[in-house]
Amino acid sequence: MKCIVNNQIVLSKPLEGPLSGHIASFAQSASDQGYASYSIYRRVLLAACFSRWLGKKAVQLQTVSSELAARFLQNRAQRVQLARGDSAILGQLISFLRHHGVIPAENVQPHQISPYEECVQAFERHLREVRALANATLANYIPFIRNFLADRFGDGQVKLSGLCADDAVKFVQRQIPRLHPKRAKLLTTALRSFFQYARYCGDITLDLAAAVPSVANWSMTSIPRAIPADQVRQLLASINQNTSVGRRNYAILLILVRLGLRSSEVAFLDLDDIDWKAGCLSVQGKSGRRVELPLPKDVGEAIVAYLQNGRPRKPPRILEGQSPHPRFYAPECYFISHPALTKTRRNRCTLQWSASVQTCVGHSDAVQRRITVRNWRSVGSSQP
Repeated sequence: MKCIVNNQIVLSKPLEGPLSGHIASFAQSASDQGYASYSIYRRVLLAACFSRWLGKKAVQLQTVSSELAARFLQNRAQRVQLARGDSAILGQLISFLRHHGVIPAENVQPHQISPYEECVQAFERHLREVRALANATLANYIPFIRNFLADRFGDGQVKLSGLCADDAVKFVQRQIPRLHPKRAKLLTTALRSFFQYARYCGDITLDLAAAVPSVANWSMTSIPRAIPADQVRQLLASINQNTSVGRRNYAILLILVRLGLRSSEVAFLDLDDIDWKAGCLSVQGKSGRRVELPLPKDVGEAIVAYLQNGRPRKPPRILEGQSPHPRFYAPECYFISHPALTKTRRNRCTLQWSASVQTCVGHSDAVQRRITVRNWRSVGSSQP
């Protein structure tokens, strides 16, 4: 027997249960709020099913609550697939019944904050208001500190003065196996930050931040630190020195191999940095420090060949000449080993490199599709 609600919604079964007398008014309320016909139908259907389930459970109208609505959805999920808004619809139905005095207001017990949660909230306020850290940082730090305090103190009183280095070490040891290396590093960083905060507040006197163990997270550990000398020879031999670009490339590579300089050190070499008479090269390294290095004969010859036959007349940078191809990444010594050096239009190289060799001389923050020269120092002694 079909049932028609408000001359608008047609159900295949009649209304049953303690809510049957209020479903029509609930549907009218949804209609007054501007809901579409299908949305109203979904509300009426779910309310009717909920009421029928309450009737089978012999639930009285005055005892209907949000907890019963949640139990109904759990039971319904075992038979049919729940729609996305089912939980929200039942929440609206419960609110509607309470608003009209059909069911009593639910007594909500005040949430009791545990002692360790109070400490966590104080630490979070410190990070947000005093240190002005971003919300993303708080989202990473706070869960670790909450777990640490809950693990150490449980529901008892929090006495930070009772913390010791062994507490931090054991907690890290228990957590590390379950975490990704990057998350593990975040854990140790969060613990150090909390211990610094506790010491700042005077709750602890020892520097427990120093007791937090470090987490090893070396990147690209499988990549060799240097390529074999025979591959260095092949690489140098593959460069066509009959072109200006080839002479420039050969000079850069030879400087890298012989002297093991960084990419920035090669890119910023000036003519004034070379003392031809003394046979030495002045290199500006990190922090502006200058280092005098011997200038090997073959390196000097390669530089001279490029200066005389290839470099545009444009002082004073040695390797800043224009290329017939589009501009490379600066500094230009990044161009040397574009992936798969096989017959590239830049180098016409015939050397086959594997993925590991492509980055074996790269720094950890280098883009893997081009090699930087951080670790060329380890092959500086190779004699091709």
